Amino acid sequence: MFPFKKPRKKNGASPLAPDILAELPVISGVRIGVGCTGTKYKNRHDVMIALCDGETSVAGVFTNSKTASAPVEWCRKQLPRGRARAVIVNAGNANAFTGTKGMAGVKSVVQEVANVLHCPQGEVFAASTGVIGEPLDAASIVRLIKNTVDKAAGDNWLEAARAIMTTDTFPKLATHSAIIDDQPVLINGIAKGSGMIAPDMSTMLSFIFTDAPIPTGVLQKLLRESIENSFNSISVDSDTSTSDTVLMFATGRAHSVKMKAIRSAKDPRLDHFKEKLNSITLNLAHQIVRDGEGAQKFITVRVEGAENGRAAKVIAKSIANSPLVKTAIAGEDANWGRIVMAVGKAGEAADRDKLKIWIGGHQVTEEGYVHPGYNEEVTSAHMKGEEIEIVVDVGIAGGSATVWTCDLTHEYIDINADYRS
Repeated sequence: MFPFKKPRKKNGASPLAPDILAELPVISGVRIGVGCTGTKYKNRHDVMIALCDGETSVAGVFTNSKTASAPVEWCRKQLPRGRARAVIVNAGNANAFTGTKGMAGVKSVVQEVANVLHCPQGEVFAASTGVIGEPLDAASIVRLIKNTVDKAAGDNWLEAARAIMTTDTFPKLATHSAIIDDQPVLINGIAKGSGMIAPDMSTMLSFIFTDAPIPTGVLQKLLRESIENSFNSISVDSDTSTSDTVLMFATGRAHSVKMKAIRSAKDPRLDHFKEKLNSITLNLAHQIVRDGEGAQKFITVRVEGAENGRAAKVIAKSIANSPLVKTAIAGEDANWGRIVMAVGKAGEAADRDKLKIWIGGHQVTEEGYVHPGYNEEVTSAHMKGEEIEIVVDVGIAGGSATVWTCDLTHEYIDINADYRS
């Protein structure tokens, strides 16, 4: 019998949601406004505009999907400018696979933001999330831009995170302070994502802001490095979105006469900043997995002994994306043979007779067979928890990688079968 479904929290959030949402501080040079178009969601905000002071640096990473959305294509073209005054985001419509009308809609929205801010269109970025293939009602967004900008404030982070939600059950926020040249700087991040999660060079939507004085080229390198072991190491359902976007903005408002110019991502003065940035992206990535559609269990998959790090990640993702592995975990079934299967199908080097598997720290296999000390009762007890850990050593070399995923439950089917209804 399928195990009893864990109830959602009192606020309707996933049972894996954090008990307390992060409170994000004001970041100098950033103001946020939210608005409601009323086109898909009634009585809730579905548009977010983040405004940045002049000379703000911007970095971005986007989906590798060959059917990328119109906003993704717009952002790619503007990113080389290296400057940003705003990003506008709408929820409920992905503006993907919408033909020439899709780009026309982006341009009309961006043009209005630029007019209100008196800035070049190329300094306005855009993102959309929601249903694919439906025309964007750009006019509903355009008409609320002026009022939304006028009401923007520095402390609207929670409202912003809520405004970009679709099937999410809770807003995703993270913050840290860091030190550069003995000067404190702030980093805030928000994200959305619950389904269609298998990032390929990025994640669903995430927007990160700092008051650190970091130039565009350096910021781009820091962002790419940070997402590789965070957003690019998660999966809910193995499906890469058409709209995956991560944008990072640096206002430079924390600059002081004591802070010397930063010219390289390898500058040791950035070490603490990198640590905190990595913590934020990983935190947000984990929140996305914990909000996976229908998720009941948070799963960590670590692969060791692979040919190299790349091979280890391929094998880890093979395990994390396997419907058979994910449904076994949902059913709290210690069917470790499915892990063996997922390792084998990954296509990377693995020594069958050296393959070792641990579930919840309990060794399952050794020398090509079940471990003599294996106790299924111990493993089954671990499978009943909310936090599941799988470690696999493929016995080839020293490559390792960790990815995070969630189980696959019937609620995932319910959510996606009725998504457009």
